[in-house]
Amino acid sequence: MAEYKEAIGRRKESSARVRVSSGTGVFTVNEKPIADYFTRFGDEAAIRSALEAAGQNPSSWDVTVMVQGGGVSGQRDAVRLGLARALVSTDESVKPALRAKGMLTRDAR
Repeated sequence: MAEYKEAIGRRKESSARVRVSSGTGVFTVNEKPIADYFTRFGDEAAIRSALEAAGQNPSSWDVTVMVQGGGVSGQRDAVRLGLARALVSTDESVKPALRAKGMLTRDAR
């Protein structure tokens, strides 16, 4: 079994448990491919922006997400926060880049 890191992201009523491990770029949300779960234009790009901000190649990470509660945008932001936190737990050197983009701050509105 591959080594993985896990983090939790929250936004409004949404909560996401994000697990990252080195792999081939498979990204699943609630056991569905990310494109099937987040169907609105821009949602997938917003989530993957955490990988880009950290300077990581998206095809080198397998990401598994379990998300619940809230609406689509709340779930999207919870997943992005969880992904950013999981990337920091794998490599602390990406923290300043993610912090500069505001991806490590929880929006508690």
